[in-house]
Amino acid sequence: MSTYRVSGKGRVDHNRPVRFTFNGENFEGRQGDTLASALLANGVHLIGRSFKYHRPRGFLSAGSEEPNALVGVNRGVGRAEPNTRATVLEIFDGLNTVSQNHWPSLKRDVGAINDPLYMLFSAGFYYKTFMWPKSFWNKVYEPIIRGAAGLGKSPAVPDPDTYASRYAHCDVLVVGSGPAGLVAALEAGKSGAKVILVDESPEFGGSLLGEPDAEINHLSAWDWLLETNAALAAMKNVTLLNRTTAIGYYHQNFVGLCQRLTDHLSELPDGAPRERLWKVRAKQVVLAQGSIEKPLVFDGNDRPGVMLAGSARVYLNRYGVKVGNLPVVVTSHDSAWLAAFDMAQAGAKVAAIVDIRARVPNYFVKRARALGIETLCGWTISGTKGRHRVTSVRVNPVSAGGHVGPARTIACDALLMSGGWTPSVHLFSHTKGKLDWSDERQMFLPGARTEDSRCAGAGNGKFGLEESLMEGASAGAAAAIDAGFSASAGSYSVEGEVLCIGASNRELPSDRSASWAKAFVDFQNDVTAKDIRLAVREGFKSIEHIKRYTTTGMATDQGKTSNMNGLSIASDAVKRPSPSVGLTTFRPPYTPTTFGAFAGYNRGDLFEVTRKTAIDSWAEEKGAVYEPVSLWRRAWYFSKQGEDMHQAVARECRATRQSLGMFDASTLGKIEIVGPDAAEFMNRMYTNAWTKLAPGRLRYGLLLGEDGFIRDDGVIGRLSTDRFHVTTTTGGAARVLAMMEDYLQTEWPDLKVWLTSTTEQWAVIALNGPNARKLIEPLVEGIDLANEAFPHMSVAEGRICGVPTRLFRVSFTGELGFEVNVPARYGRAVWEALYDAGRKYGITPYGTETMHVLRAEKGYIIVGQDTDGTVTPEDASLAWAIGKTKPDFVGKRSLTRPDMLMADRKQLVGLLTSDPKTVLEEGAQIVLDPNQKVPMKMVGHVTSSYWSETLGRSIALAIVEGGRAKEGQTVHVPMPDKTHSAEIVGMVFVDPENKRLNV
Repeated sequence: MSTYRVSGKGRVDHNRPVRFTFNGENFEGRQGDTLASALLANGVHLIGRSFKYHRPRGFLSAGSEEPNALVGVNRGVGRAEPNTRATVLEIFDGLNTVSQNHWPSLKRDVGAINDPLYMLFSAGFYYKTFMWPKSFWNKVYEPIIRGAAGLGKSPAVPDPDTYASRYAHCDVLVVGSGPAGLVAALEAGKSGAKVILVDESPEFGGSLLGEPDAEINHLSAWDWLLETNAALAAMKNVTLLNRTTAIGYYHQNFVGLCQRLTDHLSELPDGAPRERLWKVRAKQVVLAQGSIEKPLVFDGNDRPGVMLAGSARVYLNRYGVKVGNLPVVVTSHDSAWLAAFDMAQAGAKVAAIVDIRARVPNYFVKRARALGIETLCGWTISGTKGRHRVTSVRVNPVSAGGHVGPARTIACDALLMSGGWTPSVHLFSHTKGKLDWSDERQMFLPGARTEDSRCAGAGNGKFGLEESLMEGASAGAAAAIDAGFSASAGSYSVEGEVLCIGASNRELPSDRSASWAKAFVDFQNDVTAKDIRLAVREGFKSIEHIKRYTTTGMATDQGKTSNMNGLSIASDAVKRPSPSVGLTTFRPPYTPTTFGAFAGYNRGDLFEVTRKTAIDSWAEEKGAVYEPVSLWRRAWYFSKQGEDMHQAVARECRATRQSLGMFDASTLGKIEIVGPDAAEFMNRMYTNAWTKLAPGRLRYGLLLGEDGFIRDDGVIGRLSTDRFHVTTTTGGAARVLAMMEDYLQTEWPDLKVWLTSTTEQWAVIALNGPNARKLIEPLVEGIDLANEAFPHMSVAEGRICGVPTRLFRVSFTGELGFEVNVPARYGRAVWEALYDAGRKYGITPYGTETMHVLRAEKGYIIVGQDTDGTVTPEDASLAWAIGKTKPDFVGKRSLTRPDMLMADRKQLVGLLTSDPKTVLEEGAQIVLDPNQKVPMKMVGHVTSSYWSETLGRSIALAIVEGGRAKEGQTVHVPMPDKTHSAEIVGMVFVDPENKRLNV
């Protein structure tokens, strides 16, 4: 039995040993241990090396705020993970862990040479050291820096684990299961509200797990925990999520949670995900995240064996582990005295309690003397000794004037420190909630909130157990009431509580020159107090600038244990109050989160999700060949037996021009624009005029960017005076909606308009060809399809095949055309009904390649293929789509720039090759003189090129400098086989009079 394990103490199962390895050495812990508590039970304090100086480091804390104890974990092939916090890593049989950032071994590290050379690595040294000679940067400095950067080793093989994700909604979300969080969830749950309670620990209880002395409602703390947890588990309206970290708090009470599902298991269940990312939308949020103990800043405060007093108490009471047999306590806060008392009662000989305050409540001094503990009030600690574990501390009396007296050395095997407690306000800060500075308590507290939330307990500055319980109960009841339920807060009484107070301190006074002292503020990034003072001397006054110059608070712990000390030292250095120096920004995630959790299901074949229409399965059954279009899978062509692509497309083109073709156009982006100002909004966004467009009519819409270049286009229907059905290109749907939202929210917030993406709500079936009307006429109800009643560019709502439809009379082929919009759930059924009814007309389904050919024959452009981000409406022969009398629209001013009006701009034209059988390559460059010297002057390029079955020859569209003025001229297109000649012609190759549209 280890001399550090206290038999029968704590919440671990002493009858269930767990075997694991650390750096190849076998160890034994207990079921319920973390790696940290198990190693400490075995007397292991040295856990790793620091980032910059490679100094030996041990455990500082017992929670997720830990900056030092980062280890590599190997759970099998492909399951290697660096930088795992040993303080939250639950051990299991077979766990294999290693320390990091050293070579060749943890105890003998070559990198430790940086420690005695620390004067060369002061704050900002990399900005100064690597500036000369400049030529060395790429060849010398950068490779060295990259080689030294980082702590652990990245995995070298794909991650075999799976990761899940889930959306959830609740009335009240409670973050943190300490005393305040538990009663908040309990009171909200009693109201009948749907409650989710989350905590990053395997057990609910928070601080009570490590501080079991008090009684709550006449029950011992742990008995009360048992009763309360049982009550919560019995409520069907309460969801309990342990091992779950709230990693980010976003707008409108959207909170991200990361749940660890299998990391604590020795054998993984088949198919079980490793982690689950919860995306929770809550009506009300209660933040009960507790507080974080502050380290003290003194010379040698980073040695293994130097840790937070509250964490030592957690290791003892929760895990049954003494962190030392001969500890010394140094503090400026009462709570560390309680840790000393617990250690003494567990059999440790506490050598001394050093309190930098001259006056300490008499109760603590009397109890310490009763336990045989020496008390040194009004003393400071000025140094430590010990390489791989602290062996002694140097303490000094401090006079009323701040003068440090002669040193005294005290032997120890652990040093427990406490500089008070800091409320955990990280999630509250994610919402841009205002933080208020308490000068009396030297801490930031939650202030004005921006979301439907409230803070309770130690996270709100209520450090007393009874006041924390009462505030938590009030917060839970109030949250339930605000969520629409009837609730009242219960009453909680506490007996045996010792209230703790204390003052916050900056860097402790020392008997050693500050220039030589290594008093660490940020343990993970090796930032010392003198680094912060140096930054101030070099002109950095804002804490954000100091943070970046020194890297304090920029490690993976995000400064949980360093930010407040860094702020205090900076405040002292600049001689200004802490609030005026500023507070660094807290950003999600709250703790490091795996990429796998964020990726979720989006990996492998699901990395880029293939979107399919409601009609896709029918096309697959008919042997469609597919191509990717944006994120969609679309039928490219339908090949019959023995046909190649050229033959299939030719057949589909002939059938559509001669009789009837059908095409799945469901992938088109669709946006519903609704509101009394909908027409005005359309008028401002699109080049065309919309206010006078009558309901029931369609119009081609052209969308520009601020630069005046074409961004998107589509046919838009006005369904009523306040409602538009907007279509966009398949690839532009999300981009256009985002652009609209941006303008609506930032430029025209006064407009009463609502935007809704309906792309996936409608299945769209395009019917084209001379027999299109004959097909749908007997199947349509409520719409007169006569040419006079329903002309080209009309829209009407009715029914088709018995289901609701928005019927567009529009064509992207130049033939008589209709687009049948039906709710997506009816898409395949309506498609099959139309296909069966159309057999007598030889109906032919066609794919995207045929669609491209048919539209190119009519000179209809495809944004993104025939445009390249530098094409204006005039360049594309679309000037007719610009409202000439409109005072303004997006991009209008840019159209008048001199460079937009130049005659030699590249313009869209048609091309006919001299050899009708030659199909030009899309993207091929165009030259005027094929005999000019290399490099030749390119005047344009081919944008679209096809074989036209209708014309019996090839056709192409191209962008050419001054193209329209060159109509009738010959240009040349170099291709791999030879240089081909082509004549510049108009863009419309088939039916320029549009007679087919009105057949």
